[in-house]
Amino acid sequence: MTTILVTGGTGTLGRLVAERLRADGHEVRVLSRHSRPYGVDLREGGPALDAAMAGTDTVVHCASTPRGGDERAAENLIAAARGAEVRHLVFISIVGVDRVPFGYYRTKLAVENLVEESGLGWTVLRATQFHDLLLRLFEGLAKVPVMVLPAGVRDQPVEVAEVADRLAELAGGAPAGRAEDMAGPEVRTFESLARAFLRASGRRRAVVHVPLWGAAYRGFRAGGHLAPERAVGKRTFEEYLAARSRRHR
Repeated sequence: MTTILVTGGTGTLGRLVAERLRADGHEVRVLSRHSRPYGVDLREGGPALDAAMAGTDTVVHCASTPRGGDERAAENLIAAARGAEVRHLVFISIVGVDRVPFGYYRTKLAVENLVEESGLGWTVLRATQFHDLLLRLFEGLAKVPVMVLPAGVRDQPVEVAEVADRLAELAGGAPAGRAEDMAGPEVRTFESLARAFLRASGRRRAVVHVPLWGAAYRGFRAGGHLAPERAVGKRTFEEYLAARSRRHR
């Protein structure tokens, strides 16, 4: 039985990864700022992180925040993993981090580089955006009578549970380096995804397209965050919305 530490193990992805790994028979340690007994702020590190890491074979690094600090957190995690002689470090990243000059993507790419240069056995999996992220985005945009969408942008959302399954599979194996990207089953316009959300939620909103500016927007318009050749996900956005509606009845 392998001992696996999952950072961000109470989050949307990390929680599912931990469940899958336990179902596969692994001993799983869930690390987050508020989990017990492994309550650790990775940005601070310290003895609590070393204690959580002791005796760990594999680390699945899911913890991340757009508010900053991911690079510092990764540095602390890697240092603790080296000290504990961890065999395998698995990191979840995002498709397009090397093509779209978006701030959060640049941070993800920087963490990828830290993982690759860590001296540890490593695996990096890049995935497209989760259905959950689009749902939160559209819920925010629908709070006003007119939904304003970035013109000319498409997306390829993927089911988070499917990504969790793949991460768990990779964590249970040998270090694989850059794993093949994982993308959702369909490349869709933002408008088609927004209208699917509106239909599923029973909302009526006007939809308008607004051109934006900057290198990041040009990268998204060019499809740098898409991977149509890796459309391995199964569940569509409509199927995700329908399943969520059934759960909340």
